[in-house]
Amino acid sequence: MLIKRKNIFIKPDQKRVLLLPFKLNNKKRINRIVKYVFDLSGQEIESTVEKVIKEFGDRHRDFIKKCSARYDEIKKFIEMDKKVNDNSKILIGSYFLKEYSVESAALFNPSIVWHPDQSGLDAGKRRFILSLRAAGEGHISSIVFRTGIIDSDCNITLEEQNKYVTAPGKVSVNGADYTVIFDADTDISERIIFPLTPDESNGIEDARFAGFTSANENSYCAAYTAYDGNNITSKLIQTNDFTKFKVRTLIGSESKNKGMALFPKKINDKYAMLSRQDNENLYVMYSENIYSWNSKKLLHNPEFSWEMVQIGSCGSPIETEEGWLVIIHGVGPLRKYAISAILLDPEDPTKVIGKLKQPLLEPNDEEREGYVPNVVYSCGGIIHNSKLILPYAVSDYTTSFAVIDMKELLNELIKK
Repeated sequence: MLIKRKNIFIKPDQKRVLLLPFKLNNKKRINRIVKYVFDLSGQEIESTVEKVIKEFGDRHRDFIKKCSARYDEIKKFIEMDKKVNDNSKILIGSYFLKEYSVESAALFNPSIVWHPDQSGLDAGKRRFILSLRAAGEGHISSIVFRTGIIDSDCNITLEEQNKYVTAPGKVSVNGADYTVIFDADTDISERIIFPLTPDESNGIEDARFAGFTSANENSYCAAYTAYDGNNITSKLIQTNDFTKFKVRTLIGSESKNKGMALFPKKINDKYAMLSRQDNENLYVMYSENIYSWNSKKLLHNPEFSWEMVQIGSCGSPIETEEGWLVIIHGVGPLRKYAISAILLDPEDPTKVIGKLKQPLLEPNDEEREGYVPNVVYSCGGIIHNSKLILPYAVSDYTTSFAVIDMKELLNELIKK
Protein backbone atom coordinates (compact mmCIF):
# COMPACT_ATOMS: atom_id res chain seq x y z
CA MET A 1 0.00 0.00 0.00
CA LEU A 2 1.38 3.40 -1.01
CA ILE A 3 1.72 5.77 1.94
CA LYS A 4 3.14 9.19 1.16
CA ARG A 5 4.77 11.04 4.02
CA LYS A 6 4.71 14.78 3.50
CA ASN A 7 7.89 16.77 4.04
CA ILE A 8 6.07 19.02 6.49
CA PHE A 9 7.01 19.27 10.14
CA ILE A 10 5.21 21.51 12.59
CA LYS A 11 7.80 22.01 15.28
CA PRO A 12 7.37 23.55 18.73
CA ASP A 13 8.32 27.21 18.91
CA GLN A 14 9.60 28.45 22.27
CA LYS A 15 8.83 32.05 21.26
CA ARG A 16 5.08 31.41 21.45
CA VAL A 17 4.30 32.73 24.91
CA LEU A 18 1.07 33.25 26.82
CA LEU A 19 0.51 35.83 29.56
CA LEU A 20 -0.54 34.11 32.78
CA PRO A 21 -1.07 35.38 36.33
CA PHE A 22 2.06 35.21 38.48
CA LYS A 23 0.50 34.22 41.79
CA LEU A 24 2.45 35.05 44.94
CA ASN A 25 -0.42 34.04 47.25
CA ASN A 26 1.08 36.08 50.06
CA LYS A 27 -0.47 39.41 51.02
CA LYS A 28 2.72 40.62 52.70
CA ARG A 29 4.79 40.07 49.57
CA ILE A 30 2.13 41.68 47.38
CA ASN A 31 2.06 44.81 49.52
CA ARG A 32 5.85 45.04 49.66
CA ILE A 33 5.94 45.22 45.85
CA VAL A 34 3.04 47.68 45.71
CA LYS A 35 4.71 49.91 48.32
CA TYR A 36 7.88 49.90 46.22
CA VAL A 37 5.91 51.25 43.24
CA PHE A 38 4.05 53.80 45.38
CA ASP A 39 7.38 55.14 46.67
CA LEU A 40 8.73 55.75 43.17
CA SER A 41 8.58 59.18 41.59
CA GLY A 42 6.34 59.75 38.60
CA GLN A 43 9.37 59.91 36.32
CA GLU A 44 10.77 56.64 37.71
CA ILE A 45 7.44 54.89 37.16
CA GLU A 46 7.17 56.23 33.63
CA SER A 47 10.67 55.15 32.63
CA THR A 48 10.20 51.67 34.15
CA VAL A 49 6.88 51.22 32.35
CA GLU A 50 8.49 52.29 29.08
CA LYS A 51 11.19 49.66 29.59
CA VAL A 52 8.65 46.91 30.35
CA ILE A 53 6.56 47.80 27.30
CA LYS A 54 9.64 47.90 25.07
CA GLU A 55 10.73 44.47 26.28
CA PHE A 56 7.38 42.67 26.35
CA GLY A 57 4.74 44.80 24.62
CA ASP A 58 5.26 43.44 21.12
CA ARG A 59 5.02 39.83 22.31
CA HIS A 60 1.37 40.01 23.39
CA ARG A 61 -1.87 41.36 22.00
CA ASP A 62 -3.20 44.26 24.14
CA PHE A 63 -0.26 44.02 26.55
CA ILE A 64 -0.93 47.32 28.37
CA LYS A 65 -4.60 46.48 28.78
CA LYS A 66 -3.71 43.12 30.29
CA CYS A 67 -1.26 44.64 32.76
CA SER A 68 -3.95 47.05 33.93
CA ALA A 69 -6.48 44.23 34.18
CA ARG A 70 -4.07 42.26 36.34
CA TYR A 71 -3.80 45.24 38.68
CA ASP A 72 -7.60 45.21 39.01
CA GLU A 73 -7.42 41.54 40.02
CA ILE A 74 -4.89 42.03 42.81
CA LYS A 75 -5.96 45.43 44.16
CA LYS A 76 -8.26 43.73 46.69
CA PHE A 77 -5.10 42.56 48.48
CA ILE A 78 -3.57 46.06 48.66
CA GLU A 79 -3.69 47.49 52.18
CA MET A 80 -2.48 51.00 51.31
CA ASP A 81 -5.03 53.66 50.41
CA LYS A 82 -3.59 55.72 47.60
CA LYS A 83 -4.83 57.12 44.31
CA VAL A 84 -3.26 55.10 41.50
CA ASN A 85 -2.61 56.53 38.04
CA ASP A 86 -2.54 54.52 34.81
CA ASN A 87 1.23 54.02 34.72
CA SER A 88 1.27 52.76 38.30
CA LYS A 89 -1.49 50.27 37.47
CA ILE A 90 0.48 49.02 34.47
CA LEU A 91 3.67 48.63 36.49
CA ILE A 92 2.02 46.96 39.47
CA GLY A 93 0.10 44.61 37.18
CA SER A 94 3.27 43.65 35.33
CA TYR A 95 4.83 42.38 38.56
CA PHE A 96 2.01 39.85 38.87
CA LEU A 97 2.15 38.46 35.33
CA LYS A 98 4.47 35.92 33.74
CA GLU A 99 5.16 34.53 30.30
CA TYR A 100 4.49 30.84 29.72
CA SER A 101 6.02 29.19 26.66
CA VAL A 102 3.08 27.02 25.67
CA GLU A 103 4.89 24.65 23.31
CA SER A 104 8.44 24.71 24.67
CA ALA A 105 8.40 20.92 25.20
CA ALA A 106 6.29 19.56 22.34
CA LEU A 107 3.64 20.18 19.69
CA PHE A 108 1.95 16.91 18.87
CA ASN A 109 -1.11 14.59 18.75
CA PRO A 110 -3.05 16.44 16.03
CA SER A 111 -6.61 16.16 14.80
CA ILE A 112 -8.01 17.76 11.66
CA VAL A 113 -11.42 19.05 10.49
CA TRP A 114 -12.68 21.11 7.58
CA HIS A 115 -12.71 24.83 8.29
CA PRO A 116 -16.19 26.42 8.56
CA ASP A 117 -14.98 29.15 6.17
CA GLN A 118 -14.19 27.84 2.68
CA SER A 119 -14.39 31.23 0.96
CA GLY A 120 -11.75 32.64 -1.38
CA LEU A 121 -10.32 29.31 -2.53
CA ASP A 122 -9.57 28.06 -6.04
CA ALA A 123 -11.47 25.06 -7.37
CA GLY A 124 -10.36 21.78 -5.82
CA LYS A 125 -8.91 23.39 -2.70
CA ARG A 126 -10.25 23.10 0.84
CA ARG A 127 -9.24 24.84 4.04
CA PHE A 128 -8.73 22.85 7.25
CA ILE A 129 -8.21 23.45 10.95
CA LEU A 130 -5.60 21.45 12.79
CA SER A 131 -5.81 21.08 16.56
CA LEU A 132 -2.56 20.33 18.36
CA ARG A 133 -1.55 19.42 21.87
CA ALA A 134 1.01 21.97 23.02
CA ALA A 135 3.15 21.06 26.03
CA GLY A 136 5.13 23.68 27.92
CA GLU A 137 6.90 24.19 31.24
CA GLY A 138 5.97 21.42 33.67
CA HIS A 139 4.61 19.48 30.67
CA ILE A 140 1.24 21.17 31.06
CA SER A 141 -0.77 20.57 27.90
CA SER A 142 -3.18 22.91 26.14
CA ILE A 143 -4.97 23.05 22.79
CA VAL A 144 -3.70 25.28 19.98
CA PHE A 145 -4.74 25.54 16.33
CA ARG A 146 -3.24 25.92 12.86
CA THR A 147 -4.99 26.36 9.53
CA GLY A 148 -4.00 25.20 6.08
CA ILE A 149 -5.15 24.38 2.56
CA ILE A 150 -5.24 21.07 0.68
CA ASP A 151 -5.41 21.17 -3.11
CA SER A 152 -6.90 18.60 -5.51
CA ASP A 153 -3.61 16.67 -5.60
CA CYS A 154 -3.47 16.57 -1.79
CA ASN A 155 -0.61 19.04 -1.57
CA ILE A 156 -0.75 20.65 1.85
CA THR A 157 0.08 24.29 2.57
CA LEU A 158 0.04 25.66 6.10
CA GLU A 159 -1.29 29.20 6.40
CA GLU A 160 0.75 31.84 8.18
CA GLN A 161 0.64 31.58 11.95
CA ASN A 162 -0.14 34.63 14.06
CA LYS A 163 2.75 35.64 16.31
CA TYR A 164 0.54 36.03 19.39
CA VAL A 165 -0.83 33.43 21.78
CA THR A 166 -4.08 34.78 23.14
CA ALA A 167 -6.44 33.57 25.85
CA PRO A 168 -10.22 33.90 25.53
CA GLY A 169 -11.71 37.36 26.02
CA LYS A 170 -14.67 36.00 27.98
CA VAL A 171 -14.69 33.08 30.39
CA SER A 172 -17.63 31.60 32.28
CA VAL A 173 -16.87 28.78 34.74
CA ASN A 174 -19.37 26.56 36.52
CA GLY A 175 -17.57 23.93 38.57
CA ALA A 176 -15.58 21.78 36.15
CA ASP A 177 -17.59 23.04 33.15
CA TYR A 178 -16.93 26.28 31.31
CA THR A 179 -17.55 28.34 28.20
CA VAL A 180 -14.90 30.52 26.57
CA ILE A 181 -15.32 33.11 23.83
CA PHE A 182 -12.39 34.57 21.90
CA ASP A 183 -12.42 38.13 20.62
CA ALA A 184 -13.53 38.31 17.00
CA ASP A 185 -10.34 40.09 15.90
CA THR A 186 -8.10 37.20 17.01
CA ASP A 187 -6.87 34.67 14.48
CA ILE A 188 -7.58 30.97 14.99
CA SER A 189 -3.84 30.28 15.04
CA GLU A 190 -3.33 32.50 18.11
CA ARG A 191 -6.21 31.09 20.16
CA ILE A 192 -5.38 28.72 22.99
CA ILE A 193 -7.54 26.62 25.29
CA PHE A 194 -5.41 26.52 28.42
CA PRO A 195 -6.40 24.62 31.60
CA LEU A 196 -9.05 26.58 33.49
CA THR A 197 -10.43 24.23 36.15
CA PRO A 198 -8.75 22.17 38.91
CA ASP A 199 -9.50 18.84 37.21
CA GLU A 200 -7.33 19.85 34.23
CA SER A 201 -4.68 21.84 36.09
CA ASN A 202 -1.91 19.58 34.77
CA GLY A 203 -3.14 19.47 31.23
CA ILE A 204 -5.72 19.18 28.47
CA GLU A 205 -4.66 16.09 26.55
CA ASP A 206 -5.37 14.65 23.10
CA ALA A 207 -8.49 16.42 21.86
CA ARG A 208 -10.06 14.39 19.05
CA PHE A 209 -11.97 16.99 17.00
CA ALA A 210 -14.52 15.89 14.41
CA GLY A 211 -17.31 17.54 12.51
CA PHE A 212 -20.67 16.50 13.95
CA THR A 213 -23.81 16.43 11.80
CA SER A 214 -27.28 16.50 13.32
CA ALA A 215 -30.79 17.32 12.14
CA ASN A 216 -30.54 20.80 13.64
CA GLU A 217 -27.03 21.97 12.84
CA ASN A 218 -23.48 21.11 11.93
CA SER A 219 -20.90 21.62 14.63
CA TYR A 220 -17.57 20.33 15.90
CA CYS A 221 -16.97 18.14 18.94
CA ALA A 222 -13.86 16.82 20.65
CA ALA A 223 -13.50 14.43 23.54
CA TYR A 224 -10.33 14.98 25.56
CA THR A 225 -8.61 13.93 28.76
CA ALA A 226 -8.32 16.37 31.65
CA TYR A 227 -5.45 15.68 34.06
CA ASP A 228 -4.90 17.18 37.52
CA GLY A 229 -1.59 15.47 38.26
CA ASN A 230 -3.18 12.42 39.86
CA ASN A 231 -6.54 11.73 38.25
CA ILE A 232 -8.00 11.93 34.76
CA THR A 233 -11.45 13.13 33.70
CA SER A 234 -13.13 12.76 30.31
CA LYS A 235 -14.54 16.02 28.93
CA LEU A 236 -16.17 17.22 25.72
CA ILE A 237 -15.60 20.43 23.75
CA GLN A 238 -18.31 21.73 21.42
CA THR A 239 -18.07 24.64 18.99
CA ASN A 240 -19.74 25.93 15.84
CA ASP A 241 -17.10 28.42 14.77
CA PHE A 242 -13.86 27.90 16.77
CA THR A 243 -14.56 31.23 18.46
CA LYS A 244 -16.95 30.08 21.19
CA PHE A 245 -16.18 26.79 22.92
CA LYS A 246 -18.39 24.98 25.41
CA VAL A 247 -16.62 22.46 27.67
CA ARG A 248 -18.59 19.90 29.67
CA THR A 249 -17.59 17.00 31.90
CA LEU A 250 -18.65 13.56 30.72
CA ILE A 251 -20.49 11.59 33.37
CA GLY A 252 -21.77 8.04 33.80
CA SER A 253 -20.18 4.78 34.90
CA GLU A 254 -18.29 4.32 31.60
CA SER A 255 -17.00 7.88 31.22
CA LYS A 256 -13.52 6.97 32.33
CA ASN A 257 -9.98 6.47 31.09
CA LYS A 258 -8.35 8.00 28.04
CA GLY A 259 -9.06 7.82 24.35
CA MET A 260 -12.77 8.55 23.94
CA ALA A 261 -13.77 9.52 20.40
CA LEU A 262 -17.26 10.57 19.31
CA PHE A 263 -18.86 9.28 16.11
CA PRO A 264 -19.59 12.24 13.78
CA LYS A 265 -23.33 11.60 13.76
CA LYS A 266 -25.98 9.67 15.65
CA ILE A 267 -26.33 5.95 15.01
CA ASN A 268 -29.93 4.71 15.19
CA ASP A 269 -30.94 7.95 16.95
CA LYS A 270 -28.27 7.59 19.62
CA TYR A 271 -24.89 9.18 20.15
CA ALA A 272 -22.01 6.73 19.73
CA MET A 273 -18.52 6.85 21.22
CA LEU A 274 -15.33 4.81 21.04
CA SER A 275 -13.65 4.19 24.39
CA ARG A 276 -10.95 2.20 26.18
CA GLN A 277 -11.92 1.72 29.81
CA ASP A 278 -9.52 -1.15 30.60
CA ASN A 279 -6.30 0.31 29.10
CA GLU A 280 -6.13 -2.52 26.56
CA ASN A 281 -9.21 -3.00 24.37
CA LEU A 282 -11.41 -0.84 22.18
CA TYR A 283 -15.10 -0.49 23.06
CA VAL A 284 -18.13 1.22 21.56
CA MET A 285 -20.81 2.97 23.60
CA TYR A 286 -24.29 4.33 22.85
CA SER A 287 -26.23 7.00 24.71
CA GLU A 288 -29.23 9.26 24.28
CA ASN A 289 -27.33 11.94 26.23
CA ILE A 290 -24.07 13.14 24.71
CA TYR A 291 -22.69 13.89 28.19
CA SER A 292 -23.65 10.63 29.96
CA TRP A 293 -22.23 7.18 29.15
CA ASN A 294 -23.20 4.11 31.16
CA SER A 295 -22.72 1.01 29.00
CA LYS A 296 -20.12 -0.37 26.62
CA LYS A 297 -19.58 -3.28 24.24
CA LEU A 298 -16.24 -4.83 23.35
CA LEU A 299 -15.33 -3.88 19.79
CA HIS A 300 -11.74 -4.95 19.18
CA ASN A 301 -8.87 -6.41 21.17
CA PRO A 302 -5.11 -6.75 20.55
CA GLU A 303 -4.41 -9.57 18.11
CA PHE A 304 -1.05 -8.99 16.43
CA SER A 305 2.46 -8.63 17.85
CA TRP A 306 2.74 -4.91 17.09
CA GLU A 307 -0.41 -4.15 19.15
CA MET A 308 -0.26 -6.80 21.87
CA VAL A 309 0.28 -4.38 24.79
CA GLN A 310 -2.79 -2.23 24.05
CA ILE A 311 -4.83 -0.57 21.35
CA GLY A 312 -6.83 2.65 21.21
CA SER A 313 -8.50 5.08 18.85
CA CYS A 314 -6.63 7.63 16.77
CA GLY A 315 -9.61 9.92 16.35
CA SER A 316 -13.30 9.79 15.58
CA PRO A 317 -14.55 7.20 13.07
CA ILE A 318 -14.67 8.37 9.45
CA GLU A 319 -17.76 7.49 7.42
CA THR A 320 -17.19 5.80 4.05
CA GLU A 321 -19.54 3.92 1.71
CA GLU A 322 -17.98 0.63 2.80
CA GLY A 323 -18.24 1.31 6.52
CA TRP A 324 -16.82 3.28 9.41
CA LEU A 325 -13.06 3.69 9.08
CA VAL A 326 -11.41 3.74 12.50
CA ILE A 327 -7.76 4.72 12.70
CA ILE A 328 -6.23 2.98 15.71
CA HIS A 329 -2.90 2.80 17.46
CA GLY A 330 -1.24 -0.31 18.79
CA VAL A 331 1.60 -0.68 21.28
CA GLY A 332 4.13 -3.47 20.82
CA PRO A 333 7.61 -4.48 22.02
CA LEU A 334 9.69 -1.71 23.62
CA ARG A 335 6.51 0.41 23.89
CA LYS A 336 6.63 1.11 20.17
CA TYR A 337 3.48 2.87 18.94
CA ALA A 338 2.17 2.12 15.45
CA ILE A 339 -0.90 3.39 13.58
CA SER A 340 -3.29 0.98 11.86
CA ALA A 341 -6.97 0.73 10.93
CA ILE A 342 -10.15 -1.30 11.29
CA LEU A 343 -13.44 -1.08 9.40
CA LEU A 344 -16.84 -1.21 11.11
CA ASP A 345 -20.19 -2.21 9.68
CA PRO A 346 -21.93 0.92 8.30
CA GLU A 347 -25.26 0.04 9.93
CA ASP A 348 -24.01 -1.66 13.09
CA PRO A 349 -20.62 -0.26 14.15
CA THR A 350 -20.34 -2.80 16.96
CA LYS A 351 -19.20 -5.24 14.24
CA VAL A 352 -15.66 -5.22 12.84
CA ILE A 353 -15.81 -6.14 9.14
CA GLY A 354 -12.19 -5.45 8.26
CA LYS A 355 -8.78 -5.04 9.86
CA LEU A 356 -5.18 -4.52 8.85
CA LYS A 357 -2.79 -7.26 9.87
CA GLN A 358 0.16 -4.87 9.71
CA PRO A 359 0.63 -1.25 10.80
CA LEU A 360 -0.42 1.46 8.40
CA LEU A 361 2.30 3.73 9.75
CA GLU A 362 5.14 3.12 12.18
CA PRO A 363 8.11 5.28 13.15
CA ASN A 364 10.91 5.16 10.60
CA ASP A 365 14.56 5.85 11.37
CA GLU A 366 14.07 9.63 11.15
CA GLU A 367 10.95 9.59 13.33
CA ARG A 368 11.86 7.26 16.16
CA GLU A 369 13.87 9.80 18.18
CA GLY A 370 12.05 12.41 20.25
CA TYR A 371 10.63 13.33 23.64
CA VAL A 372 9.10 9.83 23.79
CA PRO A 373 10.96 7.60 21.30
CA ASN A 374 9.39 5.09 18.92
CA VAL A 375 5.96 6.72 18.67
CA VAL A 376 3.62 7.76 15.88
CA TYR A 377 0.18 8.90 17.00
CA SER A 378 -2.83 10.76 15.66
CA CYS A 379 -6.08 12.16 16.99
CA GLY A 380 -7.95 12.15 13.70
CA GLY A 381 -7.88 12.35 9.90
CA ILE A 382 -10.12 13.45 7.01
CA ILE A 383 -10.80 12.24 3.47
CA HIS A 384 -10.08 14.47 0.46
CA ASN A 385 -10.30 13.40 -3.19
CA SER A 386 -10.30 9.69 -2.25
CA LYS A 387 -7.24 10.11 -0.06
CA LEU A 388 -6.93 9.84 3.70
CA ILE A 389 -5.18 12.93 5.05
CA LEU A 390 -3.63 11.87 8.35
CA PRO A 391 -1.74 14.34 10.53
CA TYR A 392 0.38 12.48 13.03
CA ALA A 393 2.74 13.13 15.90
CA VAL A 394 6.37 12.09 15.72
CA SER A 395 7.72 10.69 19.00
CA ASP A 396 5.66 13.09 21.13
CA TYR A 397 7.60 16.10 19.89
CA THR A 398 6.55 17.38 16.47
CA THR A 399 3.78 16.87 13.90
CA SER A 400 3.76 15.77 10.26
CA PHE A 401 1.31 14.46 7.63
CA ALA A 402 0.76 11.26 5.68
CA VAL A 403 -1.51 10.70 2.67
CA ILE A 404 -3.01 7.24 2.00
CA ASP A 405 -5.04 6.12 -1.00
CA MET A 406 -8.52 5.20 0.28
CA LYS A 407 -9.23 2.57 -2.38
CA GLU A 408 -6.04 0.70 -1.55
CA LEU A 409 -6.70 1.03 2.18
CA LEU A 410 -10.26 -0.27 1.97
CA ASN A 411 -9.23 -3.14 -0.28
CA GLU A 412 -6.58 -4.13 2.23
CA LEU A 413 -9.03 -3.87 5.12
CA ILE A 414 -11.58 -6.24 3.62
CA LYS A 415 -9.04 -8.70 2.22
CA LYS A 416 -9.56 -12.17 3.70
